[in-house]
Amino acid sequence: MAAVNVPGALALVLRIEGGYVDHPQDPGGATKYGITLATLSACRGRRCTKADMRALTEEEAGAIYRARYWDRVRADELPPGIDEAVFDFAVNSGPSRAVIALQRALGVADDGVPGPVTLAAARRANPRKVVNAICDDRLAMMRRLSTWKTFGKGWSRRVAAVRAAALALTDAPPTLAERAASLLKRAA
Repeated sequence: MAAVNVPGALALVLRIEGGYVDHPQDPGGATKYGITLATLSACRGRRCTKADMRALTEEEAGAIYRARYWDRVRADELPPGIDEAVFDFAVNSGPSRAVIALQRALGVADDGVPGPVTLAAARRANPRKVVNAICDDRLAMMRRLSTWKTFGKGWSRRVAAVRAAALALTDAPPTLAERAASLLKRAA
């Protein structure tokens, strides 16, 4: 459904996350493009160093984001805009937490698994309401974190940027490929 949104979603997250950072109050430790050392190590199957982190390319970061976040929340199967909001939330707070926020916005059981009930409810939902509910839930969760005082201003800007991008996607007419995929699903 929304596979066409992957490049834009990745570009936004890479721009927001920026380059190499090792903030002493960030519980994730050293990051580059928002990828933590633990995530990089898990993806490469070995313990990585800060030097490995500094050498991380945008291409590899994009592949990690696609596999560990976009695909895990099944963003390709979410409506445009909702995919963006859920994906960025997953990057920042984990796929399960992002899916739970989606499920709560949809009024379905919040088990953190993007299964058929969740996906069907997302396709029927008002995407603007869902995007706003997800972003509101995300900000409320962040405000409760002990690191809000340090990172809150940046997190608020990030959620505002994601909300704007996601809402813009909900207003965009579906592409020909999206319309064809929708018709094929209905016919199946």
